[in-house]
Amino acid sequence: MNRPAAGDGGSTVDAAEAVEAVVRDSYGRLIAYLASITRDIAEAEDAFSDALAAALATWPERGVPARPDSWLVSVARRNIVGSARHRDVVERALPMLDRLADGAAAGDGDSDDATIPDRRLQLLFACAHPAIEPTMRSPLMLQTVLGLDAARIAAAFVVPPATMGQRLVRVKTKIKNAGIPFAVPPASELADRLGSVLDAVYAAFGSGWDDPSGVDPKRVGLTTEAIRLARLLTELLPDRAEVHGLLALLLHSDARTAARRSIAGAFVTLDAQDVTLWSREKMFEAERHLAIALALRDTGRFQLQAAIQSVHNRRAMTGHTDWIAIAALYDGLVRFDPGIGPHVARAAAWAEAHGPARALELLDALPPDRVVRYQPYQAVRAHCLQRLGRRDEATAAARMAVTLTDDPQVKAYLRHRYALVV
Repeated sequence: MNRPAAGDGGSTVDAAEAVEAVVRDSYGRLIAYLASITRDIAEAEDAFSDALAAALATWPERGVPARPDSWLVSVARRNIVGSARHRDVVERALPMLDRLADGAAAGDGDSDDATIPDRRLQLLFACAHPAIEPTMRSPLMLQTVLGLDAARIAAAFVVPPATMGQRLVRVKTKIKNAGIPFAVPPASELADRLGSVLDAVYAAFGSGWDDPSGVDPKRVGLTTEAIRLARLLTELLPDRAEVHGLLALLLHSDARTAARRSIAGAFVTLDAQDVTLWSREKMFEAERHLAIALALRDTGRFQLQAAIQSVHNRRAMTGHTDWIAIAALYDGLVRFDPGIGPHVARAAAWAEAHGPARALELLDALPPDRVVRYQPYQAVRAHCLQRLGRRDEATAAARMAVTLTDDPQVKAYLRHRYALVV
């Protein structure tokens, strides 16, 4: 997009596009900058929201500045300085804020913390403070540091969006009222906070993975960013098996990206993907980290998931998929992670390894209120019912699966497979 220089005049459309681009590409990074100084997430978000409103009000007349990120950080800085609640903190932090305003558009820059060499990673660990409810640490990271909205976070954790939104508001209020320090922890506390950070990085990758066509601009680049953070974590904590397991999982999954859509953009199931399009480089890197994780002899859910993806990707070399091995790995995974997602994936594997009737028994054992609006559950159920010849039930489950996905190509695939009339 060609942008007029500040003072040359612009348009409402130019301004709106520029603001949208900053929110899409830099929101989490800039909030992380500001929150690392204010030690108050809500204050940082409020200041930045006011800066965005100011941009929409002034850029149409004055033109979009050459460095929109820097302009917004500068305005947010003034908003923070004007807040009496943080005046004492800000007075000590003014030099840092000046430097952030000068360098915001260039990237994260040098970190002030020698232990964690990346500001966004620092803020992920800060969000895992022990005084914050454990179940809300990862959602807080996804919203505050990685810029996801409550609806996307809710989908990642299989809860209603309204519920997730209320929980996020409550946790931010608690941070503010209880004076919980939003600060980088010392090295001695990193291991205790690691689990929540790994969950957030995995959820961020999953959110980007669910939008391979780039339909949602807020999720563009999330898979790449998640892999970048996972690589940094292996450097920061090289003796933690699950760190290597997570990176192996993300790389094995990402290796198949080019094959997930046809040339025409249609959805391609894993079993139908062209393995020559899979990235050998990423698969080899994944295998190296999976080997490191296994050698550390501390089994966890990310290693098991990585092993499952490793078996899938061996089809590129062997020409077939060992479903018995995959089903056995899922049997182990649900003992480490009894969530709905692993149980539904286990049933899908059992359908291939042991038949659809056995898989349907596993699906029917899951709590109905937890799965009725879970899209993978309905899709796997439709698959099993179709193979059993129960066409009416398969059609009903497939219709539900269609309504529960935002991906137009997945909708088209399901409608075609189950001959659904729109």
